[in-house]
Amino acid sequence: MPIWASLNFQDSASPGMEQLIFFHDFTMTVVTLITVMVGLNMFFICAYKLTNRILLQEQSVEIIWTVFPVFILLSIALPSLKALYLLDDPFNPSLTIKAVGHQWYWSYEYSDFPGIEFDSYMLPEENSNFVARLLETDNSLVLPSLSQIRMIVTGGDVIHSWAVPSLGVKADAVPGRLNQLMVYINRSGVFYGQCSEICGANHSFMPIKVEAVPMYYFINWTMKLN
Repeated sequence: MPIWASLNFQDSASPGMEQLIFFHDFTMTVVTLITVMVGLNMFFICAYKLTNRILLQEQSVEIIWTVFPVFILLSIALPSLKALYLLDDPFNPSLTIKAVGHQWYWSYEYSDFPGIEFDSYMLPEENSNFVARLLETDNSLVLPSLSQIRMIVTGGDVIHSWAVPSLGVKADAVPGRLNQLMVYINRSGVFYGQCSEICGANHSFMPIKVEAVPMYYFINWTMKLN
């Protein structure tokens, strides 16, 4: 759940989000080290009046300044490619869900369970008990945890965006086009998201609520709806 005035990411609930958080922390560490090194160089230049011959005309310094950035870029590129691969890995899903964006609500269809489809509207504040303001919905998207899930996202009128930060997923819902998301939820819980594409006057009132439950609870839930 999002926390007021928090500066960090939401707690991860998927392997993809874990990779994104690791990549962010690693990249920020590299950026911090570069900033410190450049700052120290500027300090010594100003404080001790080092000449340009030492810093700019020495062959060994030029080699270091050329080779060192290459290793820095490689150290950033490799984790980035790994994260991209994990996010787009086309594994064999055990469940397929179709999410359709409308102005201003979401519709969900369980392709493997014919007849299970519903709309999800934001609850008014007086009915949400302020558990998560502007994020509570009348119908949650119920998904099994520890299962491979494929999300098919499209739009019914204008462009929307289906995004859940804790799961590390985001895909544009474009009318006439199907976008695919691969989701693996590694723990049970309730996760919130919102439409992340400006889609009209009530764009900010288009929440997403995902309930991850164990598989046997999910099967019982589908049997009750059928």
